[in-house]
Amino acid sequence: MLLSMTGYGEAHRREADLSVGVEVRTINNRYFKLNVKCGEGYNVLESEIEQTVRDQIRRGTVQIALKIDRLTAADDYVINRSVLAGYREQLQSLYDEWHVVEQVPLETLLELPGVVTENPNRTTDVMAQWPTIRETLVAAMQNLAKMRADEGRNMAADLRQNCAAIAAELTKVEARAPQTAEHYRKRLTERVQAALSEHQITLNASDLLKEVAVYSDRADISEEIVRLRSHLDQFEKFVQADESAGRKLEFLTQEMFREINTIGSKANDVEISRYVIEIKTAVERIREMIQNVE
Repeated sequence: MLLSMTGYGEAHRREADLSVGVEVRTINNRYFKLNVKCGEGYNVLESEIEQTVRDQIRRGTVQIALKIDRLTAADDYVINRSVLAGYREQLQSLYDEWHVVEQVPLETLLELPGVVTENPNRTTDVMAQWPTIRETLVAAMQNLAKMRADEGRNMAADLRQNCAAIAAELTKVEARAPQTAEHYRKRLTERVQAALSEHQITLNASDLLKEVAVYSDRADISEEIVRLRSHLDQFEKFVQADESAGRKLEFLTQEMFREINTIGSKANDVEISRYVIEIKTAVERIREMIQNVE
């Protein structure tokens, strides 16, 4: 089954005091490349994240955005008593100067800068959170896999259409190939006789046959046709395989180009050249699509 290298998946989990969100994006790349964006302190999980991703993805650029929120507890923050006392003393001095009787509520003082700060002794056990993070990551990867598989099926259908077009044009090439030698013999005979008639010289039939035989051997494209058909058969097998085989399909596409180029150069026939152009166009469409197959 073909898999597209382009896709998106996300998932969210909430357990006790922990909320986890994961977004996964993939784009095509000849090799595997992983980019992880996460909060401070969670970089230690990159090796575990990479191993989890590699279980499903072999090549392509993978971008992971990890968002983690931990519900705060009372001991996560501390009151800076000295700062609070400083504010109170300054306000009391103003009250005495202005003869103000009212007192500023304590809640208001707590909102002033520097009064409440994060507990410096607060620690986060990242590895203890990993099971929940991993479950969320796996769920996001499953959603990604579904999208990649859906697109892969569409790509497989398009690839088969192009392979069918190649096979149809190749049949025309195969039917035309035996006629090229006869057409060459007629053209050669006409040209030679026209050139020699002025001097009343006749051409030995055996010499003409030898020249045609040499041409026929040089222009023989039967082997190339057989190999190209074989590539098409292998291509279909890789498309139907259980695992996505982008690299193998890429190699076969290069070999198709090689064979059809050889056919075009050896045949030296206008009709075959037209068929070759159509085949090259279809192979080029395949080549572009294969770039996005894992």
